[in-house]
Order: sequence, then structure tokens, then C-alpha cells
Amino acid sequence: MNSNPTIGILGGGQLGRMLALAGYPLGLRFRFFDPDPAAPSGHLAEHVPAPYADAEALQAFAASVDLLTYEFENVPVEAARKIEAIRPIYPPPAALEAAQDRLTEKSFLQNLGVTTPEFAAINSTADCAAAAECCGLPAVLKTRRMGYDGKGQRIVRTLAELEAATLELGGAGLILEQFVPFSAECSILAVRSTTGETAFYPLVENVHRSGILHSSRVPASSNIQALQADAEVFAGRILSALNYVGVLAIEFFVSDGRLIANEMAPRVHNSGHWSIEGAETSQFENHLRAVLGLPLGSVELRGEVGMLNIIGPIPARASILKITGAHLHLYGKSARPNRKVGHVTLIASNPEQLTSVLQQADDAIQSAVFD
Repeated sequence: MNSNPTIGILGGGQLGRMLALAGYPLGLRFRFFDPDPAAPSGHLAEHVPAPYADAEALQAFAASVDLLTYEFENVPVEAARKIEAIRPIYPPPAALEAAQDRLTEKSFLQNLGVTTPEFAAINSTADCAAAAECCGLPAVLKTRRMGYDGKGQRIVRTLAELEAATLELGGAGLILEQFVPFSAECSILAVRSTTGETAFYPLVENVHRSGILHSSRVPASSNIQALQADAEVFAGRILSALNYVGVLAIEFFVSDGRLIANEMAPRVHNSGHWSIEGAETSQFENHLRAVLGLPLGSVELRGEVGMLNIIGPIPARASILKITGAHLHLYGKSARPNRKVGHVTLIASNPEQLTSVLQQADDAIQSAVFD
């Protein structure tokens, strides 16, 4: 590989944009492949706007770079496998395959001894009664594929509601999951290099609103910090089973003092955005180090760190930048309801100060209006 390798990224959203921003200081080059001609990563590097099903365009793209990765886990597995025959691609396509289908994902995790909610497949309303018996009610009905940020999900409390929701979500290709009464939500970011070197970021405490990540905080509360070793064991099993390379995120519920895995993401993750300013080495830089086989960087914290997503309207820059310890990231996306258009990282010297500046930033974000 040449001294200034070009990395091809499948997907052109904000995660790809942040990967490129982390890689430019390392002398790396980037090209993006994304069907959306207005993808935000196109502001930073050459962008090939072609569908993933275009085998000729995809193969030409792969041949033009030194190795590939992705910032979007719904890249078709078939496309990733075709690329694998041309250039190295990380994480391996097997990781995509495990994560893209919720039934496959839950079965994979369960087989590794990773605790998950009870679950059952639903392919028609005839499956509803048995699924409800398995998972109990209330439960959460989800599409097996493509749902994110709370999309494609329904909480159901009775068998009649389950049957109606099954029809509403397409009648087949669904999974029912046990409703977990959790006290907190958290995630771990794990990273593994082509050399086998691994590192684990501290557990991140997350808050969701309407199914979308609202905020992250690290260090997490003490009851969550106590589960760090358990999270690392779970993550380590997944890394090993998949011969994984890159950053892996696993989201957990905390229930009765234990971790219950909700889902995994074979890519850099929204709950790790705080690491750009808040860790010695960001998740984005460590992902790039991992796929290139470079030594991984330290994951030590730089203080008390918080992150807030900017969703919908974009606040005035001055309203954020006047806050002590605030770092604003806007993604170059047009604002619209429920769209992630940026985030704010906040660094503080103690938990009380972090709580204060998080509230200030949240107030500024919530007061924004569409232009």
C-alpha cells in the first residue's frame, strides 16, 4: 500500500464526513460511494453517486482505492462481498450480514452468550399469539430490516394491538421483542485492528427521545461504570467471532443491574461523537488506524464529556459557541423535522459543570426554529 493510501467509504453521510476529517491529518485520501448526489461527504472529497446495485460502478470504485470501509450498515451484503474479491473491506461483510437483520442479529448475539431480550419471528398474523406467549406483553414489534432512529417499531400491549401492528408494518418480515423495563441506556465502542489489537472506550450513558439519540454522557453514572467489564466481555466475543476490524458499537439496556443488548452497529456510531474532542483518540481516527493496521490510539477521557444531537432546525452558531467548553459540528445538511443536522460536544472539569453546560446547549438547540 502506498504511503498516502486512498480509502473508499460506502455511504456519504455525516459519519463518512467525520471519518475523512479525522483522516486528513494522517495524510489519508478519501472517495465516497453513495446513491444520494447531495450526500454531505461530497463537500470534502470525490463522491460517486451511483446505486449499490450498480455492479459495474461499484467494482470500478473499489479498483480506484486501496481499501474500503462503510459508514452505513445497510450496504447490501452482496455488494460488500463483490468488493472483497477486489480490495480489502473492513469490517468484514459477515458483520454486515449479522447486523442488518434483527432476527439474525439477536440469534447471533444469543449464541455468543450475550444477553438479549426474548424475541420471536413474525411472518403473518398467525404467528402473533405464539410470539406474544414467548415474549410476553407489552412487547416491541419491529421490522427486521432497515429500521433506525425508532422507525419501523411499535409498542404493543394486547394481542389485538400486535395483530393490527403486524399488518401496519407489512404483515411479514417482523420480530417481536420482550419489552425491557430499563433504568438506563448505554453503549460501548470497541475497536479492533487488522493486527488483532483491541481497545474499549468507557461505557457511554445515552438518552433517547422519540427513538432518536438525544444526548450522551461519559463517564456514565457509577452504576453503569460498574458494568464496564461485562460490556467488554460481550464486545470481545463479537469481535472475535466475526474476526472484526474497525469500530463496533453495541447499545445496551441496563435492567436490574445487568446489561441487555439491544442492537449492534458495525461502524462508527452516533453515541461516540463525543470522542472527537472528549477522548485522546476519536472513534473516527481509531477506526482508520484499525483498518490500516496502525497502532490504536489512547481512549482515555479528556474530562467530563457530553454530546447533544441537533435534530431539525439549526441553532444560531453564536448561541452554542458562547457556552464554555462547547464544540459545534454541523454536517452541511438541510434542516428538516427529525433530521440529524449536527451535534455539540461539551467538555467540563466536573459533573456539575457538565450538567450546567449541557442544559445551556440543550436550551439553545430547543429554541431554534426553521428559517
